[in-house]
Amino acid sequence: MSPGVEHRPSPVRAAGGPKGAWLTLLDKGADVLQPAAPLKAFDVYVAGLHCGRDDPAMQMEAHHYAKVVNGDLLQCVIFDGNTADANLIGIEYIVSGELFDGLPEEEKGYWHPHNYEVLSGQLSAPGLPQAVETSLMRQLLNSYGKTWHTWHTGTHAAPGHDLPLGGANLMWSFNRDGEADEGLRTDFESSLGLDSAAKRETRAQLRSAARPQRGVDLLEDAFTGTTPVPGVQDAG
Repeated sequence: MSPGVEHRPSPVRAAGGPKGAWLTLLDKGADVLQPAAPLKAFDVYVAGLHCGRDDPAMQMEAHHYAKVVNGDLLQCVIFDGNTADANLIGIEYIVSGELFDGLPEEEKGYWHPHNYEVLSGQLSAPGLPQAVETSLMRQLLNSYGKTWHTWHTGTHAAPGHDLPLGGANLMWSFNRDGEADEGLRTDFESSLGLDSAAKRETRAQLRSAARPQRGVDLLEDAFTGTTPVPGVQDAG
C-alpha cells in the first residue's frame, strides 16, 4: 500500500481453505521465474462507486487499478478493496468522448458517462497530490466507461457472495446527488479519508469544459429526491 493511502479491506472473505504448502511454493516460484509484464502498467489507483445498470439498487465500491494505454483509452481491473486480500470483481474500459462519438449507435448504450463522478468529487485517486489528481480528472472529464462486474461481494454494511455467482452485470454511474446510498457513500469516504465536498469545490474549474453526455438521465426514474450537479447534463 502506498504511503498516505488508507487501507480498505474486502467486505467478504472468499470461500475455500488455506493455500497449503504447494501454493506457497508456487507463489515463490512464480515471483522469481515467471514474468508479469502485462500487470506492471496497472499502476494508477482510482476509487469510486458503481451501481447496476439493470438493478440500480445493487451498489458497491469499485477500486480501479488502471493502465493508461494512450490519451484516449484506459484499461482497469476492479477490486472490492485496496489491500492484498481484495477480490477481483470486474473490469472497466474508459474511452475519451472523441472515441465514444465514433462508436456504433448500438454500442453506445453499454457505456456510462463520467462527468458526475468527476465534478461531484465522488471519484478520487487516493494518495495523489491534489494538483495531480485534478489533472487526472480533467483527462477523465467527458469520458465514458464500459464496466462489467462478475462478482458482487456487497458493501461493508451488507456483504454479498463469497464466490462469483451468476452472469456478469453491466454497471452504471451515478449522475445526481442522492442516487448513491448515503450509508455506502459516507462509509466509503470516511474509510479512505476522502472529502468529496472539497474535491467538488476544487474541480468546479473543470465545469466550463464539460459537455452534455449520453446516459446521464438513463436511471433518473430509479431514484427519488435527487439533485443535479452543475456541469452534468444529458445529451439527449
